[in-house]
Amino acid sequence: MHKYGGQLIHESFDDEGIIEIVEQKGVRSLHFGTQAKQSSIFLADPNKLHLDYVRAMTSWLLFKEHIDEAMLVGLGGGSLTKHLLQLFAECRLKVLEYREGVVKIARTYFALPRDPRLKIIVDDGGEYIKQRYESYRAQYDLVIVDAFDHEGVANSVRSEAFFDACKALLKKDGILVMNLWGGTSNPEFQQVSLWLGNVFNWQTLFLPVTDRSNIIALAFNDYTPHINLKDLRLRAFALEEQYQIEFPTFLRDLKKYNTSTFNQIIKK
Repeated sequence: MHKYGGQLIHESFDDEGIIEIVEQKGVRSLHFGTQAKQSSIFLADPNKLHLDYVRAMTSWLLFKEHIDEAMLVGLGGGSLTKHLLQLFAECRLKVLEYREGVVKIARTYFALPRDPRLKIIVDDGGEYIKQRYESYRAQYDLVIVDAFDHEGVANSVRSEAFFDACKALLKKDGILVMNLWGGTSNPEFQQVSLWLGNVFNWQTLFLPVTDRSNIIALAFNDYTPHINLKDLRLRAFALEEQYQIEFPTFLRDLKKYNTSTFNQIIKK
């Protein structure tokens, strides 16, 4: 059966709706009942990051070289989870995923490994963090939020209370990374960016994804990584060569779209 321009190879249902997997031209993608791709992999190279927005979510590597612990809200096909497991041999990951069926799909169809460093909890990620942040205070180097349903960003991660809790989870030099949707004129984006600014003392950068409606937010905790721009450019080219991801483009666009905050974080 054909769907979304490709071959439908799996379809299942849970309380939240439909889960679909479609293959097209060597790419396998996860859908939640709409054209939008929730996750994708190259069948010939499952570890390569396929979607533009997922690659953009790795832009935090420009500012931080190493992590020991990370929390991810939203699993999808597990692309970012796999990426972190590969990059950092000693890193421990905790992933919060609302839909148990998505976890099974990620393991069966998207090559998510079983790894002792990886713990997956089936729960509402936003509520889990808001209720338990005191237990994990200042524990994480990185918190990544990519929590969507068929309508957009999940409700439980759209509040100032959620971002307060995320900040509490982070170490002093920790970074929050969040995938947002709808463009800068979208009222939801404007509200979330205001919450992030209030909570993180305006130590925030936003990276629009080229030719997409995604915007990746980077919010720095109490420590601001003052980095020389020349050295940062060298780091971007080194990262691009190492991972085949367009880090120089990320750096250029971060500078372009954050004129009021970029120079507070990056030395000229």
